[in-house]
Amino acid sequence: MKLLLVEDSERLRATLRHGLQGAGFTVDAAQDGVEARNYLGGFAYDLVVLDLMLPRLDGIAVLNSLPGGGPRPRVLVLSARDQVADRIEALNAGADDYLIKPFSFDELVARLHALARRPQEAQPTVLTHGPLSWDPRSHLARVNDEALALTPREFAVLGLLLRHRGRAFTRQEILERTAGSDTDVSDRSVEVLVFGLRRKLDAAGLEGLIETRRGAGYLIP
Repeated sequence: MKLLLVEDSERLRATLRHGLQGAGFTVDAAQDGVEARNYLGGFAYDLVVLDLMLPRLDGIAVLNSLPGGGPRPRVLVLSARDQVADRIEALNAGADDYLIKPFSFDELVARLHALARRPQEAQPTVLTHGPLSWDPRSHLARVNDEALALTPREFAVLGLLLRHRGRAFTRQEILERTAGSDTDVSDRSVEVLVFGLRRKLDAAGLEGLIETRRGAGYLIP
């Protein structure tokens, strides 16, 4: 299997490249996001191991540069960023798995083999609900092909509720999953956030899409 390793630490990059080659992978290595994007544009890969905190172009931007249709490499994010919001952002941007540093090399190899076995059909990226579609690659939500003018946090909340339809999320849970780990925003701000999102959905003809369950939170049934 052909693999692209994207890691800015020279020491870790060399260690991982040697180990992955020993595990049977054919490995190309990139030291920053621009180099990674060039590799991905010029060669076909089965798998990508991707750091998020990269020079010149970060890992999320690399994920967003992957093709939206047809075969694409499976991407395992390997990052020291260990907050829930970081994992949500990467997975919503198209990552297939997320492993936090420090890590077990044996676990990394096992996860890569598991990703390689996963069929392409098992990973839809665009979420739909009636006339509504939510695309993490383009960062666009549409109703009947008309784009909604959502803020990044409104887009994240809508994706969270669509991905987990039928489950209610409290204000605190929504805050943890859509804001950075260093945020000092009160969970009361979620009320304002959901109110604004509802207004935009209502205006697009999706009145009542987001429900409030007393004592439980917000959900899309």
